[in-house]
Amino acid sequence: MSDSKGVPLSILLSAIDEVKRIGNSDPLVKGIAYDSREVQPGYLFCALEGIHTDGHRYIEGAIKAGAVSILCRKMPPSLSDRVVYLQVEDPRKAMSRLSAALYQFPSRSLKVIGVTGTDGKSSTVYYIHQFLELLGKKSGLLSTVSLLTGGTLEKNPLRQSTPEAPIIQEVLAEMRDAGKEFAIVEATSHGLSHRTSRLLDVEFDVGVLTNVTHEHLEFHGSWENYLSDKTNLFRALSSTRSTSKACPSFGVTNRDDRSYAYVREHCKVPLYSYSIKSVEADLFATQIDSDLEGNTFQLHENDSSVPCRIPLPGMFNVENVLAALLTVSRLEGVPALSLSPLAKQLKGVRGRMTPIQKGQPFSVLVDYAHTPGAFEKLFPQVRKFTPGRLIAVFGSAGERDVEKRPLQGGIASQYADLIILTNEDPRLEDPMQILEDIAKGCGRKTKERDLFLIPDRMEAIRFAFQKAEAQDTVLLLGKGHESSIILASGPIPWDEIEVAVSLLEELGYRER
Repeated sequence: MSDSKGVPLSILLSAIDEVKRIGNSDPLVKGIAYDSREVQPGYLFCALEGIHTDGHRYIEGAIKAGAVSILCRKMPPSLSDRVVYLQVEDPRKAMSRLSAALYQFPSRSLKVIGVTGTDGKSSTVYYIHQFLELLGKKSGLLSTVSLLTGGTLEKNPLRQSTPEAPIIQEVLAEMRDAGKEFAIVEATSHGLSHRTSRLLDVEFDVGVLTNVTHEHLEFHGSWENYLSDKTNLFRALSSTRSTSKACPSFGVTNRDDRSYAYVREHCKVPLYSYSIKSVEADLFATQIDSDLEGNTFQLHENDSSVPCRIPLPGMFNVENVLAALLTVSRLEGVPALSLSPLAKQLKGVRGRMTPIQKGQPFSVLVDYAHTPGAFEKLFPQVRKFTPGRLIAVFGSAGERDVEKRPLQGGIASQYADLIILTNEDPRLEDPMQILEDIAKGCGRKTKERDLFLIPDRMEAIRFAFQKAEAQDTVLLLGKGHESSIILASGPIPWDEIEVAVSLLEELGYRER
């Protein structure tokens, strides 16, 4: 995160409430870092207190690396006369304010759409982006999967879906400087939480919510807190703030989800809804006919309807496209039905219902599904189109929501004939304990008969392929687009699609 010219510290400080300042100089701040290893000469270092370590321990190292100012909650015991110390009550909040100021508040120059929800965020971000681009608009995006600030869509190199405030503000600044009109940002519950303040100084114009199911309770404490943090996106929307951008401010939400009434209560700008069940929604689909290549349905708005086809499999993609259609139609002030012909041009997200075909007699699908809500949508769809057995390979993240593990197992056991539990990202947890937690929900399955616990993900996938027969479907879940598996020893490179292809070739299959 670097601004080569730098901004005087005194200018940045107008954005925060200081508790205590030591040092009278006014250095140029060229960047902001919260990891001392990222500090360069001219940087402001933010000492954050985390789960595994405390940033205050690295202040001295940051100064040696060239930091000109230190932001902290606790003053260090020994002070250097080479830097300016800033003591604040909430360093994360202050870091957000300072980052926005350093990059000259980029979200004020963009029409910013935030997409939140337990499942479907990355896909919905990508579909909104595609609709805007098909209309000739200049759109940037940041999602778990992809990053687009200039002219090329790239794989997101960041492990966090919503990165810390300095990165968010830098990315938005790159979009602004590249001449983008729209910025579509995946807004996670962690990013929207006031505890992290990652998105605190992103001025959203539009909020989109896909659903709220069971996830991240290790951070939020309860489903109610989880919902509340996601709804922060809608609480932040303001009809007066957006007038300067000539952009309408509104919300879009899933009328079928149990979060609908709560979001409607807390959203103070117009709120539009979509549905695959309720005719009361502003945009809804009926007569949905699904296959493994996509979905055909009747699209309804007001008293009119048109047929629509999307080349995206899975019922959940109907919902994601409805969310995207409704959002873009309200942004552009046109009927959603008028945009429906563009839907047939949509492309899917890598690692989302991605088929792998190397000439094998069974189907292989790679998907990112890793929550009970995603499982509830995915498994019935795949089961419906599988003539033979359904074989599921998945795990659950370590140091994350423990309560969801048996729920995952329970849903999978209803639909899958064979379940193979394996590592997702065990981190510092015992991998076998995670798999045993999932297995507790697989009540109908018996170990070593139709339930297998194989921590090594490569071996688990190989085992699944060896077991698969003609007309079976092998579902590889939980990793999707991700580029690593996080073990106790640290991350190791991983590409689920490439691994699947390699293992199929190892077994002698070749694309015809």
